[in-house]
Amino acid sequence: MIKKVAIVLLVLLNIGCDQFSKDMVRKNVMPNDYIQVVNDNFILTNVENTGAMLGFGQSFPPVMKLILFQVLPILILFILLFRILRKSQLDKGLIVAFAFVIGGGIGNLIDRVAYGSVTDFFQIKLGILKTGIFNMADVSVTTGVLLLLLLSLQGKKLAL
Repeated sequence: MIKKVAIVLLVLLNIGCDQFSKDMVRKNVMPNDYIQVVNDNFILTNVENTGAMLGFGQSFPPVMKLILFQVLPILILFILLFRILRKSQLDKGLIVAFAFVIGGGIGNLIDRVAYGSVTDFFQIKLGILKTGIFNMADVSVTTGVLLLLLLSLQGKKLAL
C-alpha cells in the first residue's frame, strides 16, 4: 500500500511542478518574450505548441492530432500507471523512472485538453548545444527515459 501511495505522489508531484510552472509562465511572461535568465545561455519565453515534441505534427488535421496527441497518450499513460501500481516486485529505480514519464506525460496532456496546446518556456544554449523550447513535463519525461536507459544498461528488466 505504501508503495502505491508513493507512486501516486511521485506522479502527482511531477504533474504539480509542471502545471505550476506553466501557470506562472502564462501569467507572467508575454507570448514569444525572450528573457535572458543567465546571459544568452538560459532563456525564458512563452510559446504555445499545438504539436508534439519540437512542434512535430502541428500541421496535422485536427482529428489526427486528437487521436495521436490526446487519445493514444491517455490510454498508454493510464495503462502504464495501472501496470506499475499492480506490480508487487518492481525495482525502485524503475518505479521512479516510470512515475516521471507518466507524470510528465499527464502534465502535457492536461495542457492539450484544457488549452488545445502545450505551453513551452525553457531554452538552453551552451556553445554548439542548443535545445528546442521545452517545459517541466518534458524534463520529467526525459529524466524518466534516461533513467530507464541507464537501468536497462545495468541489466534491469523493464517489463511490466
